[in-house]
Amino acid sequence: VQLVESGGGLVQPGESLRLSCGASGSIKSFNLIGWYRQAPGKQRELVASLSRSVGISYGDSVKGRFTISRDDAKNLLYLQMNSLKPEDTGVYYCYALFLGVENWGQGTQVTVSS
Repeated sequence: VQLVESGGGLVQPGESLRLSCGASGSIKSFNLIGWYRQAPGKQRELVASLSRSVGISYGDSVKGRFTISRDDAKNLLYLQMNSLKPEDTGVYYCYALFLGVENWGQGTQVTVSS
């Protein structure tokens, strides 16, 4: 499975961004798909995920601001990020679990700075 992220960039605090993730396989078939992020000097953390068994989950720091969604017709996963804060800065990775194998995209940089 190949995952390709897009949509990152530089924004000011309070602004919005939408990330997209395209996959080589059908997103509907994945057991779990979602977004992680990694800030400089920090561990990679869960941002949001869609799971067949659990449904939608969000990291505590993004609840109420970020929304994960899926467009099956376009085979794309989205992350709508609103009210961005400087602490949201990092590399955002698309992640998929399929047939017991973890798959990661190459990441897209999000920088929130005034």
